[in-house]
Amino acid sequence: MHVSAFAKTWIYDPGKPRFRDYPSLLEDDDPLPALESSLEEIGEYQRRLWANRSRALLVVLHGPDTSGKDSLIRTLATYADPAGFHAWSFSRPQGAETRHDFLWRVVSFLPGFGEMVAFNRSHHEAVISERIWPVHDPESYNWGNRYRAIRDFERNLVEEGTTVVKVWLNLSEDEHRRRLLKRLDKPRKRWKFDKSDIDGWEKRDQYGQFAEEALAQTHSREAPWFVVPGDRKPQARAIVAAILAEQLQSLAPDYPKEDESVLKEYRRLLASKGVK
Repeated sequence: MHVSAFAKTWIYDPGKPRFRDYPSLLEDDDPLPALESSLEEIGEYQRRLWANRSRALLVVLHGPDTSGKDSLIRTLATYADPAGFHAWSFSRPQGAETRHDFLWRVVSFLPGFGEMVAFNRSHHEAVISERIWPVHDPESYNWGNRYRAIRDFERNLVEEGTTVVKVWLNLSEDEHRRRLLKRLDKPRKRWKFDKSDIDGWEKRDQYGQFAEEALAQTHSREAPWFVVPGDRKPQARAIVAAILAEQLQSLAPDYPKEDESVLKEYRRLLASKGVK
């Protein structure tokens, strides 16, 4: 994966496995790319990706509850062509998902060539949330095997033409608490609360430890993690949009070359009908 100097600022560092080693908030005077410009570039290069149909982009978004994954996806879709952009959300496995291997449920939602797909949570939940809330007998899990399966799975995607960009939205405990309280104050957001949210807040530290281990075990040169400050949503959106705009440009820098013989025939046919 081509990674610019800007993107390298946010790429995961195996020497810094703890989230507290990464910022959750930038100073007001820290330079950030212009969000609107990045969104326009995403729209343009995503259309070129769709036109070429030779590569694909998978965007994996993770972070604690309230970290802004949904609103980030809505922002990224601002100028995207809906024919080639899709977003999918993954919660606790249930039904048929529990009767297959843990990667099964995401395979049918992967991007086809020409597509950009965003995952709100993903197969990585199988090595984060399932360590706290297991779907099967806790004794049946082999976390080392799952880490290896994820690395192999993502390496295969990349080798077959899908670029994988994984983003962790780094939310501080204070901001996490503030956003949960804000949800309580807004009737239109209260529906998001569930009994499991209480357990999730109480186990926040444990969740963070498992997430840190997951990033350390699944970060790779082919499919890297980016740890992005999440305490201010505009900052997170600007950073992620810039990273994705750059990746899309590298995947589809130009539209496919037009076929002059086809254009010539179109002109002849249209001219024969009196169209100018």
